[in-house]
Amino acid sequence: MTNERRKSDGLVSISVASKITGVEIHTLRYWEREFEVFLEPVRTDGGQRRYRPEDIQTVFTIKRLVRDEMFSIAGARRYLAKQRQTEAA
Repeated sequence: MTNERRKSDGLVSISVASKITGVEIHTLRYWEREFEVFLEPVRTDGGQRRYRPEDIQTVFTIKRLVRDEMFSIAGARRYLAKQRQTEAA
């Protein structure tokens, strides 16, 4: 996949996602495991993560909940689940 293609698809690497969101790479990997229902970046054929714009927004939401509003991981999961239900209704 060329750089031009990635830009047009809106996909960014984990290092770029880290810079955009201000969340460390190891934390992004951890959040992928903890919030697997909500945060699932696409993978290249080589297994590299590519974050979509909606993944970046999810990271910002998780960051706000966990770091700013002091939610526990479980509490943030519940919040995101309720938010998803509300949007689906």
